[in-house]
Amino acid sequence: MPERLTAREAVALVADDFAAAAAAPGRLDPLGWPDYDASRARAAERTGEDESVLYGTATVGGRACVLAVFEFGFLGGSLGRAAGDRLVAAYAEAAARRLPLVSLVATGGSRMQEGMIALTQLQRVAAAAVRLRAAGVPHVTVLRDPSTGGGWATVGAGADIVLALPSAQVAFAGSRVRPAHADPAAYTAEDQFSHGHVDALVPPDRLREALSRWLRLLSPGPSADLPAPPPRALGGRRLPGSGWDAVRQARDALRPRAGAYLDAYFEVRAAIGGDRAGGVDAGVECGFGVHDGRVVAYAAQLGGATRPAGFRTVARLVRLADRLGIPVLTLIDTPGAANDAEAERAGAGPAIAEAFTAIAEARAPVTSLLVGEGGSGGALALAAPGNTWVTPDAYFSVIAPELAAQILKRPPSEVPSTADRLRLRPQDLVDLGVVRGIVGHEEAPSA
Repeated sequence: MPERLTAREAVALVADDFAAAAAAPGRLDPLGWPDYDASRARAAERTGEDESVLYGTATVGGRACVLAVFEFGFLGGSLGRAAGDRLVAAYAEAAARRLPLVSLVATGGSRMQEGMIALTQLQRVAAAAVRLRAAGVPHVTVLRDPSTGGGWATVGAGADIVLALPSAQVAFAGSRVRPAHADPAAYTAEDQFSHGHVDALVPPDRLREALSRWLRLLSPGPSADLPAPPPRALGGRRLPGSGWDAVRQARDALRPRAGAYLDAYFEVRAAIGGDRAGGVDAGVECGFGVHDGRVVAYAAQLGGATRPAGFRTVARLVRLADRLGIPVLTLIDTPGAANDAEAERAGAGPAIAEAFTAIAEARAPVTSLLVGEGGSGGALALAAPGNTWVTPDAYFSVIAPELAAQILKRPPSEVPSTADRLRLRPQDLVDLGVVRGIVGHEEAPSA
């Protein structure tokens, strides 16, 4: 368990400065709970705060934001009506001033002494979050220890980017209400990260740097309405003479992968983690970066079969970028969608549909570059209609040539000729109107 910081210590850890908003302390006692006023008075004396939440304006790494901070020492950082008022006010301030919202969460859940009035604060916070999203303003949260109950299920899990302190308790169920024999690992920041609910684990001494980077990367900046330019080709520049040559080039182990393209394209970048539905696909990297001074969101297949969690993470990335008005770059490189039994049970079809839909409905410009294998719908799901490019050492096909030969009941010896018939070479894709052009190529050799 990490050291529990007070609200003011957490603010000092991340902010260059902080101006707390004036807010009257809550006096609501809807249930007439015995000794509630006395408990609040003791909490105030112990913490120096008059409620479990404080908020105000701040700068983090020189970037202005609205900061909402939980004080766990005040009745366990619990949410009551007054705390709800302050959270709603923080969201509203961020939306009105178009400043990113940063929340530093440490809470045990809803305040029992206020009963259902406390619980309904979750609805108010959810509505405030909807208004913030509609305003196109980002929300970055930091999960401190503990982040449980409704505070995690609304403020924390509802943020666009979720950071967590290592070893923090992060769970809907608080420590006193979990099943007796529950696996304690399931209630940690590490486990939430491994299952796609947290974007990154950040030690306290790197938190200010991480927040500053994210505040930069979630700001559209100039020329946000212009498509991101496709990256330059990093591999061979000779176009393949046959369809089978194209397949072999794309499958060459020495061919540059998407990671190399990301490294060459972005000056700085940060990845999001997971699909927010219990899954992480290590074969897909999504995030935001800076290219030639512009912020660009990216989704990259890293060469393997893409799993359902990967497609859902891509959809999550595209929708976030679209809401913030940030152009998107996708890098396509997959033999296809994972088709094992586990992938089917995890919703391969719905996940692919989600990626197709996210790109189709995006108002922010999307640019795609095919950098290797383009296997069937699992690859096409990341392709921008009308703005997809291809490198000379890549191919795009309705199906892998080997599988096409199997379906057509042709012997393995006819796989190369089947590849030719599929017209999957970069130059074929241009002729067919599937891609706009080939980046960095030379003329094809004679067939």
